[in-house]
Amino acid sequence: MNKRRVVVTGVGLITPLGTGTEKSWENLLDGRSGIRKITQFDATHFPCQVAGEVPDFEINQFIEIKEQKKMDRFIHFAFAAAKMAVEDSGLKITKDNADRIGVVVGSGIGGLSAIEHYHTVLLEKGPKRISPFFIPMLIINLAAGQISIHFGAKGPNSAVATACASGTHSIGDAFKIIKRGEADAMISGGTEAVITPLAVGGFSSMKALSTRNNEPEKASRPFDRDRDGFVMGEGAGIMVLEDMEHALSRGAKIYAEITGYGMTGDAYHITSPPPEGEGAARCMRASLKDANIHPEEIEYINAHGTSTKYGDELETQAIKSVFGKHAYKFAVSSTKSMTGHLLGAAGGVEGVICALSIFNKIIPPTINLENPDPECDLDYVPDKARAMDINMAMSNSFGFGGTNACIIFKRYTDS
Repeated sequence: MNKRRVVVTGVGLITPLGTGTEKSWENLLDGRSGIRKITQFDATHFPCQVAGEVPDFEINQFIEIKEQKKMDRFIHFAFAAAKMAVEDSGLKITKDNADRIGVVVGSGIGGLSAIEHYHTVLLEKGPKRISPFFIPMLIINLAAGQISIHFGAKGPNSAVATACASGTHSIGDAFKIIKRGEADAMISGGTEAVITPLAVGGFSSMKALSTRNNEPEKASRPFDRDRDGFVMGEGAGIMVLEDMEHALSRGAKIYAEITGYGMTGDAYHITSPPPEGEGAARCMRASLKDANIHPEEIEYINAHGTSTKYGDELETQAIKSVFGKHAYKFAVSSTKSMTGHLLGAAGGVEGVICALSIFNKIIPPTINLENPDPECDLDYVPDKARAMDINMAMSNSFGFGGTNACIIFKRYTDS
């Protein structure tokens, strides 16, 4: 069963660059920033006043009004992106195949906005005014649950909560489920929507966020000497994975193939990576081993690249420790320079970006790289997208708690 090949047949994106895969992708290639002043609450007295908010999400286009109130915003995003991905794939879920199609969708934090809202309701109006939908709104697995209910997908159903690695772990877990023969197709990815007072205040108290409030578009600047923290974003990235033979049998379009998945733990610190990015390096090596390829075969890495001082430097060190001299021969970019850091959704979005980069033969850039950090000395594709015929690409995601995930995508061929 392990000889099964897994391919990407559908994608859906909701990002600070726009609702819909085409809009987000075009803005990524144009090198546009989706970072703006926070509008979802009054951030005047917060150290960080900027974020990557989704600017054009119209919930009524995706979810019936009576169903909307049962879901937090992070579920809205996942639901909408899943509908995009399934429609894009052309996958039909019927009573005959429903138990062979599953869902794995992760989130780092879940329904924090619902918690904040109903805590206020509790204090001001009492427990009887708490919505009966409050718990289903906030728990992380309800993103996968609502998607499965809508599509009637009765196969493996799970949710991953591994901080900023959630989306990548979700795709990797779905990949392995299909490889093992436990499903023929999986809807997978990540979602997040926590641009709220508690989340922004909490990350600010950790000194983790950028305070470049007067230049929102330049606040997220991975690998740049003048970076001062990451910028929160929101959205979702969902893809449909299929067994290759299943996809070919129905004439599906194939964006890319997934060939390797690695996951490791730092066992070091709750928020800081270990010296030289040792845990990230082991994770990249694990994904290479799983894909059964040599390091020299990688041509592009979509970096975790959050725009934090130690994170960017240690990821760069980890890449160099794994790839040696080859690290200077391939392209690395951080699309978080444009989207901000979507936390649990980051890996889902960046996985979709890797598949699209391979399919369209072009790499999105790293913007705002004006004064490169001397410790970050790789080819980060500065400012402008780069046409490139990519055969192998890697997507990196690393989360608080020392949890790491790497996925390898390959150009699809029939051999």
